[in-house]
Amino acid sequence: MTIKLYMDEQVPKAITLGLRQRGVDVLTVQDDGFTSTPDLIVLDHATELGRVMFSQDEDFPNEGYRRQVENIYFAGIIYARQTRISIGDCIRDLELIAKSSDLSDCANLVQYIPL
Repeated sequence: MTIKLYMDEQVPKAITLGLRQRGVDVLTVQDDGFTSTPDLIVLDHATELGRVMFSQDEDFPNEGYRRQVENIYFAGIIYARQTRISIGDCIRDLELIAKSSDLSDCANLVQYIPL
């Protein structure tokens, strides 16, 4: 019971590294060659890969809500406002979600952290 995460390009590298050190499967936009790609395409790509999107860009929750209203499937979005969560708390919450959820738990949902 785990999920794989897809990190948006503005997420601090320390979060990605901290999660990888804790055994969470993380792929970044940069590692995947999707830097500077429009958000809609990034979210579609994360869904194609079966990965839940993590972002600190407020456009992602808005897009998630639009897709919920229009009944368009997406693998899920986790959102954290940079000014409301420390890197350590972000790592802790993402690890908890990743290790206690599966893709069906996250599908078509927008989750906010801190928990």
